[in-house]
Amino acid sequence: MVETPHRLTGRGTTIRIPTLAGAKRRLGRYRIRLGRALIRQGAVAEAGSRPPHDFRTWVERRSGGRFVGFPEQWRELVAAADAAVPATSTPLDRPRVAVVLHVHYPELVPGLVERLRAVPEPFDLVVTVTDGVEVDLDTSALDLVRRVLVLPIENRGRDVLPLVSVVNAGLLDGYDAVLKVHTKRSAWRAGHTTLSGSGAEWRDELLDAVLGSPEQVARVLDALRYSDAGMVTSGASIVGAEHWGADEPGVRSLLRRIELEDLPIDLRFPGGSVYWTKGFVLRGLRALRMDRDDFPDERGEIDGTTAHAVERLLGVLTVESGLTVSAVDALPPRRPVPPVAAEVVPFYLPQFHTFPENDAWWGTGFTEWTNVTRAVPDHLGHAQPMLPSTLGFYDLHRDEVRAAQTRLAQDAGIGVFMYYHYWFAGKQLMSMPLERLAASDLDQRFCVMWANEDWTRTWDGRGDSVLIAQDYDRVPAEDFLEHLLPLLADPRWYRIRGAAVIAVYRPAHLPDHRATIAAWRRRAEEAGVGPLHVLGVDVGAVFDGLGADGLADSGLDGLLGFPPHNHPWRWKEQGALEVRPAFAGRILEYRAMADETIDRLRAPGGLGDVAPGVMVGFDNTARRQLAPDLWYGANPFTFRRWLAEAVRSAERVTPDAPVVFLNAWNEWAEGAVLEPTERFGATYLDATASVLGR
Repeated sequence: MVETPHRLTGRGTTIRIPTLAGAKRRLGRYRIRLGRALIRQGAVAEAGSRPPHDFRTWVERRSGGRFVGFPEQWRELVAAADAAVPATSTPLDRPRVAVVLHVHYPELVPGLVERLRAVPEPFDLVVTVTDGVEVDLDTSALDLVRRVLVLPIENRGRDVLPLVSVVNAGLLDGYDAVLKVHTKRSAWRAGHTTLSGSGAEWRDELLDAVLGSPEQVARVLDALRYSDAGMVTSGASIVGAEHWGADEPGVRSLLRRIELEDLPIDLRFPGGSVYWTKGFVLRGLRALRMDRDDFPDERGEIDGTTAHAVERLLGVLTVESGLTVSAVDALPPRRPVPPVAAEVVPFYLPQFHTFPENDAWWGTGFTEWTNVTRAVPDHLGHAQPMLPSTLGFYDLHRDEVRAAQTRLAQDAGIGVFMYYHYWFAGKQLMSMPLERLAASDLDQRFCVMWANEDWTRTWDGRGDSVLIAQDYDRVPAEDFLEHLLPLLADPRWYRIRGAAVIAVYRPAHLPDHRATIAAWRRRAEEAGVGPLHVLGVDVGAVFDGLGADGLADSGLDGLLGFPPHNHPWRWKEQGALEVRPAFAGRILEYRAMADETIDRLRAPGGLGDVAPGVMVGFDNTARRQLAPDLWYGANPFTFRRWLAEAVRSAERVTPDAPVVFLNAWNEWAEGAVLEPTERFGATYLDATASVLGR
């Protein structure tokens, strides 16, 4: 019996070593699989024999516990590989390219490895091998391979479940380009006269396209990094709606997991499952939370399986992201591309720590996490509560949290946070995080938005249950600038055209905003921290917004977009959502908001004096439970398309100082979260990085 492979990392040969202990472990796994199979058989019968990737089946399965999505034994294999990396290695040494190779037919491996010599820069190699297949992987001729990881996986889901498992395990994190190949045979093709050529000829055509020569691969990598190319393969293998086969229901079932069931699909995808992609495209699959239970036992089907659906789904999600499925021959010639100039600035909520006022109003120990964890779903598949992953339930008393947030942001190309700032007639709430940042040497630029509204029990600045109010009679609004002066002197304060940025959430809430802003400017100049770039937030009249028409003599330098405020609202048909009977909230369409805003951004003047804002998502169920506002369909792919258009608009309309604002970095109780979540992983950060060329 052949045991799962022990691996060597780096250049060299990987040797499979059989062990008795391994044989016992394998027998144990088979027993476990048999038990799971019997459980699944009963569950499917009870559910009316729904397919394994059926949406309702997935929702029921998802409620059972923490999502993993890859074989647990991989953890030890990956840990061993990481331990074998030379101690002198640094993150900067890590390649930006990964190759994922699935092996089912080991006799084809030497030819594939030989072709990998066409990759013109250092790369890491992740090899998944069907359980029971013996393979000798000799990589000694690959001068540019850096890390080799060989992982066993059961024979299920063809080459697709292995790929999904690699994604779920985080093994493709950090790469900007990924090549996906497998030991393809396609014996079925020879028996279908409507398709020309043998399976071997088709395989060679695909490999000639993706690994034809170092020069050709370099052109592909340039396109993936510096253009809207999302997937690149042989032109002859790119197919459309004529190849739906029996797979459209499966695609739509999977799309519903990210609330895109109404997506109009102009199908375009790479047949053959051999292609280059932006790293984001594959990592985005994590958002669908697929695992082995989504894939039926292997029976040699030629169509209609989850694997066939995912093959098409990748093309659909690529296009939804604002990217293209492109032929290698159609790529533009290599040319220098200027880096993205736009600054992306997310809003930052500092309420993730205890402070006396919250203890008094809500109970000792209250933080924003208290709201977050109490949420429950309001409709079928509703992803509540929204829970953190990488950073956990953090406490902003810990300086290392801000350091970790800064690293995540900078890796995605984000260099500035706009802190919500709570100042009430001289009294500041939640001051600690910003004070700690100012006292540190953390390389994080910042600015503030004065949230100048009453703080209420309804969390929206409206209503009668005021906890602490703005009182401009007792302490004039002009004094706010005096309060900010020590922070404005910090060289890390974010500036536009050399002017320090300050945003005001509700400018018309000030007794005389024109006089107030003029006083701020005078005082900043006197103190030597001026000039100022003062922005109002583009909110409606009910929130004391000025609107573009009131900007001319307001004293403001412009407005910043803050969706969902002053953006198109389109109500979602609730009939198929199985909403709770007591639900009294509003369900709106995220994709409709994105599409209509993109149309406005594409106008010659963009949004005029309003700096574009993009919404990660919005769902305040955690605060309002049965009466929330939630935007159905928020997902990383549509978000990426919206953000890319906002960046292009900002660079076109204000080329000397392009900026896009994001709602938000960490508004967990409002579902506006760029940070890694248990549901989406780091996919939103991935989307941002891919737009910003990181």
